[in-house]
Amino acid sequence: MALGLAYLNTIMATKSDPNSKLIAENRRARFDYHIESDLEAGIVLQGSEVKSLRQGGSNIAESYASVEGGELWLINGYIAPYDKAKTWGHEERRRRKLLVSKRELSRLWNATAREGMTIVPIRLYFNDRGIVKIKLGVAKGKKLADKRETSAKRDWDREKSRLLKHAARG
Repeated sequence: MALGLAYLNTIMATKSDPNSKLIAENRRARFDYHIESDLEAGIVLQGSEVKSLRQGGSNIAESYASVEGGELWLINGYIAPYDKAKTWGHEERRRRKLLVSKRELSRLWNATAREGMTIVPIRLYFNDRGIVKIKLGVAKGKKLADKRETSAKRDWDREKSRLLKHAARG
């Protein structure tokens, strides 16, 4: 009986929190960039922006982050207008301040200024406490040949799994 309860508790603990929810994902980031490292950052939002994100209206595919004036900014990130906030609405593509520690900020500044890296948003999500977070990747751009290689590898992996499934059946 005790073993059954312990097993049930571990299943309940591994179940994801209902507050934790993916809002937007930049799926092209892994195709266009070699992501060296990643970090989680907070984002400064207005009330209408948070309500719009809860409805799922955002896009970070064309956006990037930049260190300017000793602060980290998300540039060109789209958050759909919240139709119930007519008077106190927000600009859809405004620059949004990202919150990171001073140590992380200096590391990001060094990576972009000295090493020629880019800061790319990967995921925008609500964490387990219901707070909007953004996962940033410090990345180096891929050349066209690298992109072709990635595509060929993905196709080969897909074909290999098909062959293995077919061999297992036959």
